[in-house]
Formats: sequence, C-alpha cells, structure tokens
Amino acid sequence: MSDENEDNRAYAVVVNDEEQYSIWIDGSSLPAGWRAVGRTGSRSECLDYIAEVWTDMRPRSLRQSMDVR
Repeated sequence: MSDENEDNRAYAVVVNDEEQYSIWIDGSSLPAGWRAVGRTGSRSECLDYIAEVWTDMRPRSLRQSMDVR
C-alpha cells in the first residue's frame, strides 16, 4: 500500500527580486518575478537549503531602507 501523502516530486529553489525564497515544482514555468537559483531536490532538501541561506527574512527593499538611516 502506498502512502498517498508521500511527495516524490522534484522541486527547485526560487528567489524573487526582494530576495525572498520559495520552492517550485522543478520544470514548471515560474511565476513572473521569480528565478531559479540552481538548487533542486526533494521538498525537504530544498527547504533545508532555504533555511541555511535565507537568514534575514526582511525583504531587500526594507533592508536597504533601514541601512540608509
């Protein structure tokens, strides 16, 4: 019996212009404003990668405006 909740799809890590990360099903067309970062794998592998590299959750525009002060 197979587990219906098991996700065997491959995912890609994507980032937008505000340097916010997400995952997207690998090979699917990306929404406007998002680009692949070159990292693919299982859902958990991609989320682990994001947890490692996305250490400041603030959007880029907010970080920049705060640096100006």
